[in-house]
Amino acid sequence: MGGFIDKVTRPCRRFTDFFPLAALCSVLLVIVGGILSMTVYELLDVQDKLIAWSGSDSIGIFLSDYLATFGVWVAFLFFAVIFKKNRPMLKTLAPNKSLNNIKGILLGLLLGSGTNGLCVLISVLMGDIKLSYSGFDWKLLIAFLVFIFIQSSSEEVTDRVYLYQKLRRRYRSPLAAILINSIVFMAMHMGNPGFTWVAGSQIFLAGLIWSLLVYYYDSVWVAFWFHAAWNYTQNIIFGLPNSGIISEYSIFKLEAASARNGLFYNVDFGVEGSIGSSLVLLVVIIVLVIINRKKPEKRDYWAEAEKAAAEDREMMASAKHAT
Repeated sequence: MGGFIDKVTRPCRRFTDFFPLAALCSVLLVIVGGILSMTVYELLDVQDKLIAWSGSDSIGIFLSDYLATFGVWVAFLFFAVIFKKNRPMLKTLAPNKSLNNIKGILLGLLLGSGTNGLCVLISVLMGDIKLSYSGFDWKLLIAFLVFIFIQSSSEEVTDRVYLYQKLRRRYRSPLAAILINSIVFMAMHMGNPGFTWVAGSQIFLAGLIWSLLVYYYDSVWVAFWFHAAWNYTQNIIFGLPNSGIISEYSIFKLEAASARNGLFYNVDFGVEGSIGSSLVLLVVIIVLVIINRKKPEKRDYWAEAEKAAAEDREMMASAKHAT
């Protein structure tokens, strides 16, 4: 049994990197982050201030809901700094010459808005949804972009940074980190309004894309902005449900009475609940795999730790044998 474990796991593994425990740790990260956010909100009356600033109860509350995820960032940074063995995770956030840079941010914005916009366009052309122009307010557009980025990136920090790296530290095969964190990501959305297994498949595929961006390009920033742009485009630009939740404020408004289920739209969950969106994301995955088929993992943050742990174990085994 020990030989098998050593073949599939790495010497630098931690006990909490075992995938059920790693998944629980990621959920704990979200819970701790939520408590931190609630505490700050209570002390500073954040929601009331956003309502007053926006001039609308519902818009202020919606902004508040997005911003409330900032606590996950704080919790992650705390866990990464306090626990010395987690500190290599911080390197994933640093700028690099791959795609953790301005080019990566722009690419993420393009991919997120492009894939979602394509699904919306096809839905309109097929007559499944009708949109009407509502107008825009620059201050709200900017505020929502910032707050949606905070919300989307907090999910990415939970799954594509914290959970992904814990799994990558334990298991020799990168597939464990790529697949398991995508499954956990999907599971965390199962409580959203209107969730279906079609929606679940789309969320799983999105998680795969963002994991592959980390694996092939060492870029969580492309994943951050891809995720944010997808949510922002469908929710704030087109006024469609984001994981089943609709914003009162958007540039375009959905004529809900005329909406119908179609290849690229689900009336309860939006674009994300459609087979068509899953097919679009599947195409993105296939393209990523094909263009990178001969490329190894861009960066393994645990290679040095694995080597050092292996050397320590060999020294301990030699000393034990000598005695």
